[in-house]
Amino acid sequence: MIFERWKAAVGVASCVAAVSIILVACVGGESRGASASMAGGFFAQRPNDPPAIGFAMSSLSPHEHCLEVIASVTDAGLEDEAWVTCHDDHAMIHSDSYASHEMMTGIVGTNEQIPLPAPGYHAPVLFNPSFHGEPQTRDSSLGVAVNGIPIFDYSAGGEMTVEELYSYHPRQDTILIQQLDICGGHTGRGDDYHYHELPRCMIEQMDNKDDNPIIGWGFDGFPLYGNNNPDGSPIAQGALDVCHGQLDPKFGYRYHTSDEPPYIWQCLVGEVELNEVPTIGIGRPSGVPVLVDNLTFDHDGLGNGLMTYDYQGQDYYIKSSATEDETCFEVEWKTVTNGGIVESGEYCHVIRTGGGGGMGAPQGGMGGGMGAQ
Repeated sequence: MIFERWKAAVGVASCVAAVSIILVACVGGESRGASASMAGGFFAQRPNDPPAIGFAMSSLSPHEHCLEVIASVTDAGLEDEAWVTCHDDHAMIHSDSYASHEMMTGIVGTNEQIPLPAPGYHAPVLFNPSFHGEPQTRDSSLGVAVNGIPIFDYSAGGEMTVEELYSYHPRQDTILIQQLDICGGHTGRGDDYHYHELPRCMIEQMDNKDDNPIIGWGFDGFPLYGNNNPDGSPIAQGALDVCHGQLDPKFGYRYHTSDEPPYIWQCLVGEVELNEVPTIGIGRPSGVPVLVDNLTFDHDGLGNGLMTYDYQGQDYYIKSSATEDETCFEVEWKTVTNGGIVESGEYCHVIRTGGGGGMGAPQGGMGGGMGAQ
């Protein structure tokens, strides 16, 4: 199935027709983020350009936009995982960035990182955004799911240039190279769990999953829907632009997911200072992607977890234990990356916010009004 998807999207046969061989032939030896590693085929048709610079034609006031963000969490029944605070020009979705659904199951191409909670994570959703005119990208999340888990683009190859957005890059497709679990996510270099495609397990948890609900928000303030329009109708062929979205009469614009590449947003169309959007770091030595067997992850939801897997007949593991500081964990690992040596240490998640500006974590609980600073 994965290979058939790849053939349809790329339209060429430059790699042999077996998934295990595709992983070697298409991935091996490429340097992260280099233009050569992004080389690929064109989409079935060239995506449309994003909207021109200017105001988005939203019908919502900031207060109404705030209520929509709150409702996207509460209507889904996910308020135990994420909560919303509203402020003058943006909402903030707060969480510990640690999914309550199954994680890591089905991953073959692992970077040998373990999911850990990140208390204090906060994701901005701007009100009344305007169009930037050019796609905005970065080598990190572009938005957040309604359960508070960050959402990246589909690529494992780092930040894409504007030119690269218009082509499909199978060598960096996180689905094709089997880096994602059955829920559409995996763990990044900060031991942070996040999605790269449709967050299918989260959707199964949503109380309103049958209503074509909002499943996430771009940091620029525009909502993310699933594979259909909000009224349940199919998306017209060629309707989605290069950032995988289209104009919307209510919000001004909306993003979508799809079964075909690029699967989810790969850039943002709205004005947003991405260097001020929080990211999650930890400082633990990061792993190098490797193909493994029998990867499993068991945890108690509090940061006590064990991830095990096999590589060339040898057993490897990463184990975490919570400490009195909810942001810190004792981690012990024996990985392929470190040559099978057992190492350990205490590491603490840090919510990094660049720019020193207005996207720092505000105080206060969920509320429908504005100015709840």
